[in-house]
Amino acid sequence: MAETYDVVPRPPMPNLPGGVVLRESVDELIDAMIADLLVHANGCVRAFGDFHLALSGGSTPEPFYRRLMYDPACREFPWKRTHLWIVDERRVPFEDDRSNFKMIRETIVAQSDIPAEQVHPMRATEPDADEKYERVLREMLEWREKGHDRLDYVLLGMGADGHTASLFPNSPALDAPRDRLVAINAGPTVTPPDRVTMTYTLLNASRFIGVMVTGSGKRATLTKIAARQVGPRQMPILGVRPLGGELRWYIDEAACPTPDTAGDSGSAAGAAGEQ
Repeated sequence: MAETYDVVPRPPMPNLPGGVVLRESVDELIDAMIADLLVHANGCVRAFGDFHLALSGGSTPEPFYRRLMYDPACREFPWKRTHLWIVDERRVPFEDDRSNFKMIRETIVAQSDIPAEQVHPMRATEPDADEKYERVLREMLEWREKGHDRLDYVLLGMGADGHTASLFPNSPALDAPRDRLVAINAGPTVTPPDRVTMTYTLLNASRFIGVMVTGSGKRATLTKIAARQVGPRQMPILGVRPLGGELRWYIDEAACPTPDTAGDSGSAAGAAGEQ
């Protein structure tokens, strides 16, 4: 008698704005992210001579950062040609465990051969931290040909409230002037401590934006986004809309929206798609 097996159906491709990479586990998701990052990094080095990478802090991307350091597939990553930027930072010293740069420095900077002068932390405790960081960004990017003077790859996360970077719902930085690349975000709508963050202007000019979302705690948020129930002021992740670039969501099945609002593979997001 033939054996029978229970087949667990895969969730449908969620109807999110942009392309979607959906994998069963976080490890499988990181495999896909590494493959994409290597393509972008090496392509930019060939085209421009360098690669401008902006990373977010938090617990979600930390396993990805660790894999970049020990996975054999990453041995040829062009760290010596990479400029490393920080998407956002809490206004705390680098020694503080809440510092995004502290985790990135310990996980990547200290373990790779990236030149020290190509590592650009946000010195967020300084009064004019936003202006200083914007100045360095402009100085580094203006060496490129006009039109290519932008970040090449930005990795974002998403909070359960829909915030990304340090752009919180109804917070002041959402209204930063369009000519500003970096802003200080403070006030009652910002989760303490105060922050320094890249603005929509800088983020949306990027060549590629990846959004990594994992775990069942984010499913309800993605479900609302897939159902188009909210807007950017309520969920700032929806204000991330690359102009002339690509937006790609990396999600595991635990975070995948519920089937009744996830959309189908024939949607625009699905067509952009699963890889």
